[in-house]
Amino acid sequence: MYAIVEIAGQQFKVQEGQEVFVHRLEGEPGADVKFDKVLLIDNKGKVNVGTPVIEGANVGAKIISHLKGDKVTVFKKKRRKGYQKSNGHRQYLSKIKIDKIKV
Repeated sequence: MYAIVEIAGQQFKVQEGQEVFVHRLEGEPGADVKFDKVLLIDNKGKVNVGTPVIEGANVGAKIISHLKGDKVTVFKKKRRKGYQKSNGHRQYLSKIKIDKIKV
């Protein structure tokens, strides 16, 4: 059984027991969170598609930890002009574990 759920503006395919990295969520590590925007549920070949979401369906998860992602380097250069600019960014992430998918 899997579901496609919208978490913090992004869509994820999740299964029970799976660990997922998502954009930083409100709450402390160990807190339970619930996501109501379930777009699709596949239960052993029986597919239920929402228009746009499935009413009454939700996905329960637990926040494991908060962390920062890998560094992304942004480098800009204009040739023959002497212009070089370097910048970096590390995204704030939350690691969550999917507990249950409720239809």
